[in-house]
Amino acid sequence: MSAGTRIPGVTDAPVTRAAGGLLVYLMMGVYFGVVLIKSEAASWYRIQEMFRFESVHMYGLIGSAVLTGLLTTWLLRRSGARSLDGQTITVTPKERGWARYVLGGATFGIGWGLAGVCPGPIFTLLGAGVWPMLVVLTFALLGTWLYGALRKHLPH
Repeated sequence: MSAGTRIPGVTDAPVTRAAGGLLVYLMMGVYFGVVLIKSEAASWYRIQEMFRFESVHMYGLIGSAVLTGLLTTWLLRRSGARSLDGQTITVTPKERGWARYVLGGATFGIGWGLAGVCPGPIFTLLGAGVWPMLVVLTFALLGTWLYGALRKHLPH
């Protein structure tokens, strides 16, 4: 794709990054993976401790991530930040409704409990040589495909 090419149906923003620019995203992903491993956020044992209420380690990690997200969103709104191509960054409010959160949370929680990990560290654990995560990855992709196939019939 050349600079300024548009991807129909995906975005209205021009695609201006060269393939080399994607290296930044790869490096950010590697850094995120290292942080997940070093903080033990990808540890099956830490996740089981959380679900059994035996340790506050994961609650502290999740809580700090929520606070970071709240602070960052507040700062973006307050500063009138713009994206690299000059567009105003906005956060679109979601529709209210209990069904989407109960069904989505239950599905996510059951998957998390069965797999021992949330979707975030799947690739991190694969990179660390935890090959059973291939099963988790397969079912995560299957679930994503199934959601896309059933989306119009689900409560949104």
